Amino acid sequence: MNKINKNNIYDTVRYNIRKYRKLKGMTQQELADASELSHGYIREIESLKMQSTFSLDAVEKIADGLEINFKLLFDEINDK
Repeated sequence: MNKINKNNIYDTVRYNIRKYRKLKGMTQQELADASELSHGYIREIESLKMQSTFSLDAVEKIADGLEINFKLLFDEINDK
């Protein structure tokens, strides 16, 4: 698995999507259904291996699917 780059906004969003999805007890498929995005796309977004970017529109759909404020997906990563 690749390491998270805390200075890369895409890695931050990927990390937070996965974090909030797991906190909600959702699978990637459930999030895909709730976000009206494909399961493959959710899987790619969460993957640190993904080299391409994703749109703010997709992030907004994911936030809506998670029923959280859009801004939370941009919060700094705090390792514990």
